[in-house]
Amino acid sequence: MPDRYLAFRRDDWATLRAATPLTLTEDDLDHLRGINERIDLDEVATVYLPLSRLLNLYVSAVQDLHRVSATFLGAISPKVPYVIGVAGSVAVGKSTFSRILQALLARWPDHPRVDLVTTDGFLLPNRVLEERGLMERKGFPESYDTRALLAFLRQVKSGVESVNAPVYDHTVYDIVPDEVVTVSSPDIVIVEGLNVLQVDRAGAEFVSDYFDFSIYIDADEADIASWYVDRFLTFRASVFQRSDSFFRNFADLDDDEAVALARGIWDRINGRNLRENIEPTRERASLVVRKGADHRVTEVLLRKL
Repeated sequence: MPDRYLAFRRDDWATLRAATPLTLTEDDLDHLRGINERIDLDEVATVYLPLSRLLNLYVSAVQDLHRVSATFLGAISPKVPYVIGVAGSVAVGKSTFSRILQALLARWPDHPRVDLVTTDGFLLPNRVLEERGLMERKGFPESYDTRALLAFLRQVKSGVESVNAPVYDHTVYDIVPDEVVTVSSPDIVIVEGLNVLQVDRAGAEFVSDYFDFSIYIDADEADIASWYVDRFLTFRASVFQRSDSFFRNFADLDDDEAVALARGIWDRINGRNLRENIEPTRERASLVVRKGADHRVTEVLLRKL
């Protein structure tokens, strides 16, 4: 990585926790942990607590800046949340990372309201993807309603008190009609998604314009592909068994068939998206979290100010 980052090995990063208390319990972690995610409280204390401390300092500094600005202008400015973007490949652990970060940040007294929004809700509905021939490119930049996502972030960053985002159901593999998640006067908003650090090719407005801080979850592609196959096998025995599952016809595959199918999907869709669209955005992140084959973080890279 370029020398504009400060590199920390795992143990060195852990010391930056200082006196930050561990506010999560094993029961909390059970509810936050994703399928096939091998994360424990030691990982939380080593990796997430230093990050939550850093972000708490950043958020407090920005809050102070808003107060100073309001004093100078002699006006009451609307409450503007601190927005954190979390990017990375399918199956790299973005969702679990974001949920744990949300839980830790919400326990700091200066910013108790932390909302989490995933960009999956801004995927185009399946019927639109089918009309445009994009079902095989679901998750690629062109499969999102980017205008709606930008409009959402514009409202959030303008201090609009209540903003709605659409909801995506991974079981039915589609947007849920007439269902929304509401972001109401948050202190912090975490926006998690595959392509949130992508730059618009036309040089126009793009999603990360609205981020105060961004995180990229990184790992070797071979490891991520392996995690994807493992997750697919777990879903085959659980979510795919549901009658309303989009992937119900995969539930009865034997092990060899399921592994072959998962690897094919990875090679044709998710791996290609990672190489072409996601990984090239890594060096735009404020912080890069590097995972090893066991899912544990081995290195943290922090962009220099």
